[in-house]
Amino acid sequence: MKQKIRSPFEFGVLVQGETFTDRKDETKRLMLNFTHGINTILVSPRRMGKSSLVSKVCSQIQSSDTLTICLDIFACRNEEDFIKTYANAIIKGTADKWEEWLNNAKEFFKNLVPYINISSEPNNELSFSLEIRDKEYDLEGILAVPEKIAKKKNVSIIVCIDEFQQIGNFNNADAFLKKLRSVWQKKENVTYCLYGSRKHMMESLFQDKSSPFYHFGDYFELGKISQEDWIDFIQTRFEQSDKKISFEHAKQICKICDCYSSYTQQLSWYVWLNTIDEVKDENISIAVESLLDANEPLFIQQTEHLSSAQMNFLRALSDGICEGFSKKDILSKYKIGTSGNIPKIKKALLEKDLIITNIEHKIYAADPVLILWLKTRVWK
Repeated sequence: MKQKIRSPFEFGVLVQGETFTDRKDETKRLMLNFTHGINTILVSPRRMGKSSLVSKVCSQIQSSDTLTICLDIFACRNEEDFIKTYANAIIKGTADKWEEWLNNAKEFFKNLVPYINISSEPNNELSFSLEIRDKEYDLEGILAVPEKIAKKKNVSIIVCIDEFQQIGNFNNADAFLKKLRSVWQKKENVTYCLYGSRKHMMESLFQDKSSPFYHFGDYFELGKISQEDWIDFIQTRFEQSDKKISFEHAKQICKICDCYSSYTQQLSWYVWLNTIDEVKDENISIAVESLLDANEPLFIQQTEHLSSAQMNFLRALSDGICEGFSKKDILSKYKIGTSGNIPKIKKALLEKDLIITNIEHKIYAADPVLILWLKTRVWK
């Protein structure tokens, strides 16, 4: 059988191996934090590669005496959703046989019911899950399970929770966060990596002095991979597959995607796909249309309910304006309304993850390809 050739670029999945590029400093920092028991709070916009970074470090540190548990709570809408997701991830991340899953579930999660399903497929694969038996579960006991397992097995455990900011949307979120903090701060053998993509919510959770998670660990924001590193990576990946891309064309890909990791990989893939031997201008043009086509359904969903003022605010951002929105000439040119509208517009767009702010309080569009789509297909 002919061996399947791996794509030179990856996106939409956890990027690993040769398709993971750079992040040497961030990898080292995260590895040291995990090794020395320092909790980490990692923040970046979506499509910047934070999940791939955490996954990479987890794969490097995983060993017989260090276990890693990763869970994504983006779909969790309340405390019960979190508990089920958390418990299932712990059980499956600390054992590799379903018999041990069952034994651990009985020992550590007495208020949760284990379910074992046998697939109808020929290989009869087993699936295991935990469900809440009743409303009177021992929350603090469940939250402390990783520490109990770590002591029993004499190992260190790293718990990585993606989209942690979702907890801020739960009913009685502050009370739940206080319970999390009260249990997790007592840990001796467990280290937590809490990461998310909604910067304003993550800042509120971890940098607001009134928040239960204030100063919980090493807080850092994941920036972009440099254009120089991306260009080198893109050219190398083309060369390894017997195709050529010039420095200028690789640079063009970076500029279009503003060096956002997922988009840069995705556009590079479309260019590679449309290139026979060497990249030409038309290959870039065709690839850009493919990129917009692929993301258009999401972009429509993100913008279809925006008000005219909110859309006009995004248009101002697309023209390079990042401050001074209350000035009369900007209000008039972009038809944003009165200066009193600005705080409301900012708040609405922040909550929708369509804009981001920097330390100087300047405002930028959160998604460069969304802006490209607006400029070429909506505002044209």
